[in-house]
Amino acid sequence: MKFLFGFLRNLWKIYIFLVFSVFAVLLYPFFRVVLFKKSWKKYSFKLFMIWSWLMRIFCFYIVRNVQSAELPDGPYIIVANHTSYLDIFFMYSMLPKHPFVFLGKSEILTYPIIRTYFKNLNIPVFRFDRKKVGLSFTLAVEAIKEGWSLVIFPEGTIPAENIPKMVPFKNGAFKIAKEAKVPIVPITFTTNHLLFSDPTDIFGPARPGLSRFYIGQYVPKEDVESMSFLELNKICFDRVEAPLKKEYPHLYSTQ
Repeated sequence: MKFLFGFLRNLWKIYIFLVFSVFAVLLYPFFRVVLFKKSWKKYSFKLFMIWSWLMRIFCFYIVRNVQSAELPDGPYIIVANHTSYLDIFFMYSMLPKHPFVFLGKSEILTYPIIRTYFKNLNIPVFRFDRKKVGLSFTLAVEAIKEGWSLVIFPEGTIPAENIPKMVPFKNGAFKIAKEAKVPIVPITFTTNHLLFSDPTDIFGPARPGLSRFYIGQYVPKEDVESMSFLELNKICFDRVEAPLKKEYPHLYSTQ
């Protein structure tokens, strides 16, 4: 039975990849047009919104906002837990009102298809090259000054075990927030790991279903400026973690 379910889950992952690839090819000419001039770049966000909705519709995903705290005026930094690649694609249709870019690990540039979009429309972080890490920081601050919000997964990776329990946050998001003097918005995904797990995990979950997310109370820019990195790290971690404790108490029962 385990192998049967594994087979079906992998069929679903292949289907997801095919849907993703088809729309990547169909939308590519439109992305090339909006990248022709820097002033047109924000139209790319609308294209990503369309792509996000198409993925939700054709892959039979229902996305539900369980908690919707007030959002600040943009730009701002979004910090979220990371449990699945769906986190990225759902984000565009979840938060359509203010355009944003992702700050993500440079390893994404090795992925076929994805690298074509990421390198021109988002900001890669070369985690093992100090000079390039500094460049990523500068580009992130410049993007915010140009009016873009910024999405960061401060865990730095999808945890290897006990998903969706989080691993400690890195401080990069909070350094950028203090430098740019912008608010921080915490977001929590609680079910995406059940809908689409790591494609290399043969027996990992993959199915259509309900994606739940929470928008927590944001940290105002005044607090961002006055708090230390440690304080910002803790308050954001706690706000992102709160829905996980509510939905998965067994992961925290030994604490």
